[in-house]
Amino acid sequence: MLPLLRASATDVVLNPVINAATEFIGSTGLPAVFLLMALESACIPIPSEAIMLFAGFAVSKGELTLVGIVTAGVLGNLVGSWIAYGVGYYGRLDLLEKNRLIHISPRHLAWADGWFERYGGATVFFSRMLPIVRTFISLPAGVAKMPFWRFTLYTLAGCIPWVLMLAIVGEKVGDNWEDWRHKLGYLDYLVVAAILVGIVYLIVKRRRGGGVSSHEAVEAE
Repeated sequence: MLPLLRASATDVVLNPVINAATEFIGSTGLPAVFLLMALESACIPIPSEAIMLFAGFAVSKGELTLVGIVTAGVLGNLVGSWIAYGVGYYGRLDLLEKNRLIHISPRHLAWADGWFERYGGATVFFSRMLPIVRTFISLPAGVAKMPFWRFTLYTLAGCIPWVLMLAIVGEKVGDNWEDWRHKLGYLDYLVVAAILVGIVYLIVKRRRGGGVSSHEAVEAE
């Protein structure tokens, strides 16, 4: 009963967005797929599952091609990720270091820089295949000033399997694309739960004095 209530609450928010997106794709085709996937990757909450599943449905009807929608989807994701990366890269000082509302200390920024220096490639690659996380991963990569072309390479590598998978599923299931969107939506709950567990863990660790030490922050630099 609870999952159904959650799904209904989510649909109230997402359905108008998804309806507008699918109508846009139906009337405009590949440019709409490109633009919508760019917006999704630039941190605008438009579910890539809905975009690519519906585009795959259009392929099953002969209106679009699989190669076309995958190319448009991947390139859209890449362009959108560049936008989010740029916001993080150039907005780091004003958004995080000087901003009193969401201020992040130099110690924690140094830790983030060190993390992306060591594990940035794997972080970006695998995050691009995770619901919710994939939409926002470009921001911290930009904030941490991950090398642009390295970021681009791993973003592209991570986008391709995700976009291709959704496109193929959409083509195969045809009219049932919306049912599959709901099924894939449950992955969102798992990701949100994992994020919450991680946040709680970090808060508890920090309160117990196990946060990022100054020594670790210096090493990260």
